[in-house]
Amino acid sequence: MATANQRDQDERPESGTDGSPTDLYAFAVRLRRMNGEINRLVQGFAGDHGLHATDIQALAAIMDAEEPMTPSGLRRHLGLTSGAVTACVDRLERAGHIRRVRESADRRVVHLHYEPDARAAARSYFRPLAGATEAARSRFGEQELAVVVRFLEALNEELAAVRPSGG
Repeated sequence: MATANQRDQDERPESGTDGSPTDLYAFAVRLRRMNGEINRLVQGFAGDHGLHATDIQALAAIMDAEEPMTPSGLRRHLGLTSGAVTACVDRLERAGHIRRVRESADRRVVHLHYEPDARAAARSYFRPLAGATEAARSRFGEQELAVVVRFLEALNEELAAVRPSGG
């Protein structure tokens, strides 16, 4: 009887899979595994705070934005309808994670800010993720880590350009 791994070997896509530790399949497996582990932690945080997984994606987008995030920017980033973004922002504001601020001369423009207390709560919750990341980083030299960062940046650029086929 074949093991799950042996069956997986037989089901590998043909393109970019030569069986080496750096082939496309090897990357896909590890990225899925990492995504699953991060999603597990995110789901726990969302559940503990009465939020949806999309709300956590919104918080990350607000936190990581290079300029103040707006509801329309959040809509584009998450690929949601304006109504869904409004519901998400309402939940996050009610839960004390963000606040809406009208900072510009145009009072119609609303910026979304991550509340400092909520940020501290998230940092506390995700401290084990930071610890695991630091433990993994400590196994590599600076040059290796620079390559990893370059790879992740390139992958994120490529993924940002991918659009769902829209069945």
